[in-house]
Amino acid sequence: MNATPTLEMLDPATLTVDINVRKDAALTADFVASIKEHGVMEPVIAHRKDDGTVHVLMGQRRTRAAVEAKRPEIPVMIIDSPEEAERIVTQVVENIQRAELTEADEADAYHQLSLIGVSAAAIANKTGRTKTTVEGALKAKASEAGAAALGKGWSIEEALIMAEFELDEEATLELESVIMDEPDQLHHVAQLLRDRRESAAARAALIEELEAQGKAIVEDAGHYADEENLYVSAANRADGEPATDEDANAYVVSTDYRGQHHAKPAITGWKDLGFTPKYERYDGGSNVQKGPMTEEQKAERKTLIENNRAMVSATTVRRGFVKTLLSKKQAPKGWQYFTVHAITHHSETASGYEGEVAADMVGAKVEGSKKWGWNPLRDHVAKSATRPEFSLIALVCAGYERTIAKDSWRSPSQTHRDYLNQLVLWGYTPSTVELLILDSGKASEVAAA
Repeated sequence: MNATPTLEMLDPATLTVDINVRKDAALTADFVASIKEHGVMEPVIAHRKDDGTVHVLMGQRRTRAAVEAKRPEIPVMIIDSPEEAERIVTQVVENIQRAELTEADEADAYHQLSLIGVSAAAIANKTGRTKTTVEGALKAKASEAGAAALGKGWSIEEALIMAEFELDEEATLELESVIMDEPDQLHHVAQLLRDRRESAAARAALIEELEAQGKAIVEDAGHYADEENLYVSAANRADGEPATDEDANAYVVSTDYRGQHHAKPAITGWKDLGFTPKYERYDGGSNVQKGPMTEEQKAERKTLIENNRAMVSATTVRRGFVKTLLSKKQAPKGWQYFTVHAITHHSETASGYEGEVAADMVGAKVEGSKKWGWNPLRDHVAKSATRPEFSLIALVCAGYERTIAKDSWRSPSQTHRDYLNQLVLWGYTPSTVELLILDSGKASEVAAA
């Protein structure tokens, strides 16, 4: 049976202040001066151990201020000794409710709890945070890069992203720059880096597979006699028969504007191997460009490739935003007009939406085989009559998503501007390449005026 709490007046200097989850005690001059003049008005909470030492559970800041102000006594409420986990949880909750806990301190507190065996679910239950938030904080704290980011005062979300790329020095530097200069673009840049990493891994895997087959990887190849490497499709064997892929001893690995990798068979050292070019170079009357691309053409192609890749990454972030938006308890403000406007002004959004995208946005299970007529959103609606407005919003958003291509930034449409502008109103931060679509509308308005 718990003992009755007792109120005692004790010398603050004799009290033991354990490690607080709030590193910075925030002992401002004004706060210390107030304690010195008025004393501690609200008792601190503590427990007395078997050795007689009194440990403060709540009120560390007041205790430290009283010591600094040289107060001879402060009121202390002595209660039963709680478990260490309960002490930290109680302290975390108290500080969170008072909005005095930084995200770094919050992550520290969760880390302390995890070290003594408290699960993420239990921490979330006691603190009122979501399990995802707690798990994210623990993951960030467990990473050297994440812990360093938290130490700089960055958010748990930012620390998590830094932890994700901690082994990539180039990506880390880019992310640090974005956090300092363009924090609203962090999610877009992080997704672009993820996609680049995935693309690089796929390219490396393709090259490794080809090299395991004994094939050389060459930078480029051509179709004529002045080329060092000859594409198989442009070569004849010594007997005059067209070369086949079996004759290839090398490959040119290229990446198209969509980010897809291709391996085209070629023959290196073709002259020594007895192959001959299938074609003779002829430029007369041809519109084909003579010679290599100009620097301006190279820059244009580079922009094309980079913007297309950025658009792919933005699609991932954008759809994730809608999914998070539709996971809330209330539908976003203005959803009624948004859906009606979409159906009346952009009818393809209702007739051409992708069921799988819509189902994912609304958090519905995607089950069954993708045969003709398969539509997971239809199945979701059939099973539940609750929150139909969320399915409707997902349907419309998925319809818009289907109309957006990798190169939509090159020919912006009012359809896309309407969709992106609505997402912006709901809190979405457009990527740089999506701004090309939005800004095109502003340019048209100026021109019209």
